[in-house]
Amino acid sequence: MITPVILAGGSGTRLWPLSRELYPKQLINLSDDNTLLQNTLLRLKDLDKISDPVVVCNEDHRFMVAEQLRAININPSSIILEPVGKNTAPAIAAAALKTIQNNPDSILLVLPADHVIENLPNFHMALELGIKYAARNNLITFGIIPDAPETGYGYIKKGKALDEANQAYEIERFVEKPDSETAKTYLESGQFCWNSGMFMFKAALIIDQLRKYAAPMAEACVDAVEKGIEDLDFFRLDKASFETSPSDSIDYAVMEKTDKGVVIPIEAGWNDLGSWDALWQTGAKDENQNVIIGDVLLSEVKNSYLHADSRLIAAVGLENHVVVETRDAVLVASRDKVQNVKDLVNQLRKTSRDEAIVHSKVFRPWGAYETIDISDRFQVKRITVKPGAKLSLQKHYHRAEHWTVVSGTAIVTNGEQEILLKEDQSTYIPLGTVHRMENPGKVPLELIEVQSGSYLGEDDIVRFDDVYGRSKE
Repeated sequence: MITPVILAGGSGTRLWPLSRELYPKQLINLSDDNTLLQNTLLRLKDLDKISDPVVVCNEDHRFMVAEQLRAININPSSIILEPVGKNTAPAIAAAALKTIQNNPDSILLVLPADHVIENLPNFHMALELGIKYAARNNLITFGIIPDAPETGYGYIKKGKALDEANQAYEIERFVEKPDSETAKTYLESGQFCWNSGMFMFKAALIIDQLRKYAAPMAEACVDAVEKGIEDLDFFRLDKASFETSPSDSIDYAVMEKTDKGVVIPIEAGWNDLGSWDALWQTGAKDENQNVIIGDVLLSEVKNSYLHADSRLIAAVGLENHVVVETRDAVLVASRDKVQNVKDLVNQLRKTSRDEAIVHSKVFRPWGAYETIDISDRFQVKRITVKPGAKLSLQKHYHRAEHWTVVSGTAIVTNGEQEILLKEDQSTYIPLGTVHRMENPGKVPLELIEVQSGSYLGEDDIVRFDDVYGRSKE
């Protein structure tokens, strides 16, 4: 049985401002109507002997991940929550250990959640070949046959061919991201593949290899799983144990050291969407080679990527540029400099700017809210509550709130009262009053919330009861 392990814990800083720390690229629909996470799972649906997946993500994304899986009718065997980010090796170790509990003989298919693969038949053929070699106690990595001297990827040099059709090779060595001239020699030699970060191996074998080559990591992950707890639909790794694990990629921890490594080259229209230029490369282009998303008006613009999220973008005379607009930020960059977007994100973090962390629209397990206006002593939000969902029972020490229903129906707890609010009705929540909102209907509940007070931060909240298991803050 093949168990997909989906690594969904990245932050995607190079796709800022669409990708934010609390809403990263793998949870966004960048290539079609589905998110990258959803597409990662959907491209496996026609394969035989595929079990329910294991998804590894961080605490902040847990409800969005669960909701996106539910939306495509996928029931994961486990959603593992990392208390801290430790790179791919500990994440894979935790998934392998959790899988072994239910199926000791399972073969893991490890896939990052943020890739695009256009040629599914070729991808599926490579997976079938991978199963054959993984069953022989090999550690499989899938190398992408390069079509350009790319400097943004690591490379794998192929060694001895393992079959007459030259479909699988021993791994001679891994190499770091090269400079431009070195990348050209790699491409011309035909001996190198891009390192895709996709793997296949027996769950028990990767744990054995981690114990051999990264014993402190293996020990920490064993403790983190043994002391972990089930929480609603999630499995929480033990924080104290997991924090002791070294942080390392599976490449460094095992693949570069093992004698069991096999690379299977594939040509499947692969892209890791690691930059805005990658989105330009994979996007549908107009007659001037522009990729246009949203409300965009152009004159004499060529070879550019323009993404309007909430307003009109009007551009004149641009060539080889990226322009991305969201409600609270606009990015303008040369296409050959988009790898440096992460430097802007680092600057935002150093100055504690919210734009590095969240969008103006913030998602919660019960729905979402969006800030419409804000000043020193008031804030206006548009709130959407999903059918059947309810907010926590809570109070605030520094703000009062006024709720007006725009559409749908709300059951509101306001102190000792429980009231039913319909469209165009409202209620006032005084400062310090325990309150809650619930959508009992079959359609989304939308309302406008006006906050007023001396402090309007999201950390001014005391939870008394929460159906989603969130701790009191």
